[in-house]
Amino acid sequence: MNRQVHPIEVESYRILRSRIDLSHLPGRSRAVAERVVHASADLDYATDLVIDEEAVEAAAAALAAGAPIVTDVAMVASGITARESVCRIGDPIAARLARSAGITRSAAAVRLAYSDVGPGAVWVVGCAPTALMEIIARRVDPVLVIGLPVGFVGAAESKADLRGSGLPQVSNVSEKGGSAVAAAAANALLYGPTPAGEEPPAGG
Repeated sequence: MNRQVHPIEVESYRILRSRIDLSHLPGRSRAVAERVVHASADLDYATDLVIDEEAVEAAAAALAAGAPIVTDVAMVASGITARESVCRIGDPIAARLARSAGITRSAAAVRLAYSDVGPGAVWVVGCAPTALMEIIARRVDPVLVIGLPVGFVGAAESKADLRGSGLPQVSNVSEKGGSAVAAAAANALLYGPTPAGEEPPAGG
């Protein structure tokens, strides 16, 4: 996808590459890692992220062909700037389903969203570990799961479960994550290389 890149963004990526060299990563994985680091100003993501290169390439192609995006919360959806996303967390039906089924609203929203989109979607989780656990349990047949929820309860464990599930995925090992980094990973699939992404890092 072509878009006009602001000079501030170009300069931000120049600074990023002066501080860390991610050029050893294959193309789409590098774009994901750079956008996540850029969104968080956290260089530790360079070693914390776990990215399946074949899966992110396949997901980028699927998105270009019109595959839907599902997010766990509205904050993730608002950060994905190139496409509309399906997000059922605010739907009153999700609240009723959560109460009747004894599950969280985030998990209920996953069930509703799957009824909307079916298999072949890109699922993006930046907030709720229970949403990620529901995605894993229901085997939603995704093109990709971006699992980057944040928190001290269940976040790291749900991401470990994702990596062990065999589902195509992007995740990270630690408890950190969040809406901004999950959206950044999704944007990497929509936009492709980061600004001046083929240039070597400054000083390299």
